[in-house]
Amino acid sequence: MPENPYHVRSTSMPPRLHPLALRVEDQLNKLRTCDGACASSNHPMVETLCGRLSGLQDLYDCVDDLIQSPLTQQALVHHRCGKWVDEMLDGSLRVLDVCGIARDALMQMKESVMVIQSVLRRRRGAREEELANKVGVYISLRKKLKKVMEKCLKSLKRTENKFALSPFMGDDHLGEIIIVLREVRSISIFIFESLLSFMVMSGSAMKVDRRSQRVVCEEEGKKMSDFERVDASLHTLSSCKGTTNLVSMKNTQKGLETLYMNIQDVENKLDCAFRCLIKIRVSLLNILNC
Repeated sequence: MPENPYHVRSTSMPPRLHPLALRVEDQLNKLRTCDGACASSNHPMVETLCGRLSGLQDLYDCVDDLIQSPLTQQALVHHRCGKWVDEMLDGSLRVLDVCGIARDALMQMKESVMVIQSVLRRRRGAREEELANKVGVYISLRKKLKKVMEKCLKSLKRTENKFALSPFMGDDHLGEIIIVLREVRSISIFIFESLLSFMVMSGSAMKVDRRSQRVVCEEEGKKMSDFERVDASLHTLSSCKGTTNLVSMKNTQKGLETLYMNIQDVENKLDCAFRCLIKIRVSLLNILNC
């Protein structure tokens, strides 16, 4: 993650905002305040991420109220064939796609964690070879999902940069909506990036302390993410021999259980945000097709 992952755009808001647009702006400011306080963290903890996703859900609810207001509906119908309405539709679809891909990724990771948990519960003789195989599948899955998420986010960013170069000229209220929705998409990108950093392994090299059979970060004092702790535990389990293996196995099982619950919490919050995004898109389409 960059040191300053969320950059507030320089676009000035209209001097007199519609009350519902002000509600959206208030929610945006709450998220900016929260994200500014947490921006120094390379790996957001699950509580931070769930808080961001809850804030995103509240933001999307306010956006839907704004879109369904009579004044907004009138402006959308009047400009239904304009490029600004196309921007709104395209932007809503792209954010929905990113959110959907993130949901699928979390679901696949959760299933992979369950498979490893199942292997660890089996007898040792039947476990070791299969464990190595399933851990390999788990790591490969995360690498693949990282690439998919990064590609989708880059596409969304390119679209946003293109939109940002097109200043709005015309209907004052529609101009409010366009600017507000650009800000909503911008902060959505940042929050989905923080979700990506939660899900994937870091670039920090890991090394094994042979005497204590611990895995430590080469970056001294670095705080490990939930996924990194499980990576370290799995690495230790596969490296240690004899009686130490039992202790390592218990630590790994505990870490996997915690990780599973954390993924579940994030998945639930993301699912709520996803449903809100669907509602926004349906509202837009219903207004434009009436």
